[in-house]
Amino acid sequence: MILPHVPVRKSSSPSRPKRIARATLPVDTIELSRFLIGKLLVARIGGARSVARIVEVEAYLTGDPASHAFRGPTKRNKVMFGPRGHAYVYRIYGTSWCLNVTSAKPGVGEAALVRALEPVAGIEAMRARRPGIADRDLLRGPGRLCAALGIDGSLDGIDLCAARSPLALFDDRATLPIGVSTRIGLTKAVERKLRFYARGSKWLSGRVSLSS
Repeated sequence: MILPHVPVRKSSSPSRPKRIARATLPVDTIELSRFLIGKLLVARIGGARSVARIVEVEAYLTGDPASHAFRGPTKRNKVMFGPRGHAYVYRIYGTSWCLNVTSAKPGVGEAALVRALEPVAGIEAMRARRPGIADRDLLRGPGRLCAALGIDGSLDGIDLCAARSPLALFDDRATLPIGVSTRIGLTKAVERKLRFYARGSKWLSGRVSLSS
């Protein structure tokens, strides 16, 4: 059964999307997290093209006990220590994939976790990957959005700024008001205000009170 869908909200003043060049990505992780709000994630996976707008991210910094890079480089997190603008994809709970954007200079393990997206195009492919799920819930949460876009561990390390990449960042110059809150679902460094989100978005994850 296909559930009633939530109309996609049009962001302010969009223009023709352009691929984001690495040189335009802020080196500072907090600045990059803010920069990503409103940008487009374009996935060309499994023969389907889907486009979604980033509306929620969380920053993970050097010295952060909640970060995978806290204890240094490992086989699992090595992508975090590479150049910025690459996909760090890992699995949680043995079932769900999560997408991060690497965010610092090589050798510095930092990243921005993509927590929620707003569907823009290719929603039929998203529905097919998550049948029976209401449209509002297709991309709300890091595991959900990866499932809806077909993102898995095979994309770990890919260049999000490269031409013909199956997963890439684009900018259509839409501007969204940005809010800040503590991060979600952590047991360490829970007090840090490192979650950034599009104010007023219907597509955010977590409690409504966190995004007021």
